[in-house]
Amino acid sequence: MKTRLSTRRISLFMLLGLFLPVALAGAQEESQAAHDLDARVRAFLDSRRGTWSDLNVPEGDGQVLHDLIVDRGFTKGLEVGTSTGHSGIWIAWAMAKTGGKLITIEIDRRRHRTAIENFEAAGLSDYIDARLADAHELVPALGGPFDFVFQDADKDWYPRYFELLLPKLEVGGCYTAHNVARGRGGGTREFLEMLESTPNLETEIVRASRSGISVSCKVAEGSVVK
Repeated sequence: MKTRLSTRRISLFMLLGLFLPVALAGAQEESQAAHDLDARVRAFLDSRRGTWSDLNVPEGDGQVLHDLIVDRGFTKGLEVGTSTGHSGIWIAWAMAKTGGKLITIEIDRRRHRTAIENFEAAGLSDYIDARLADAHELVPALGGPFDFVFQDADKDWYPRYFELLLPKLEVGGCYTAHNVARGRGGGTREFLEMLESTPNLETEIVRASRSGISVSCKVAEGSVVK
């Protein structure tokens, strides 16, 4: 017995025939664009390997930040202390893979300008909101929320940044800070004590370099404990 397809089913097959190739072509274009961006960022980082000074993070620490963001799917990033952009490139590269964006703050006009040039050269400008500002003034005014924070600015203000930003960090997000393994004096020591005493955080120190990065992930709402 022959079965006649309904007009509705025929129309559905026709629509699929029209739109499926378009969807596949779009997916292929996105995949190619992601591949091209990866190649461009990697080439830029390779060309600058060993030249990052001016208080930038070592490559190993940049890789730690990148992998953390990609593994956890973070999309709302904040960096306090851009310098000339090395860490921002690693963070924004990860955000490009998760569909996110980074806000990064730098007070020094020369470093800010150089960072913007580096972000453009790496092909990551669309994933970065680079602000020339005093973090002491801007951080309190930021609304958030964030799911990733990287702190690498004036160490005396580490505790204060933490007090201001932890309430704006989403549960499941991670608060990271650089240079926590060197001497641990002044604000850094107080900051680490605050991490240890704040019960809604799970903290580890990652030693990809001598500098050390604290990674504190927020497991529940709660206040900073001094």
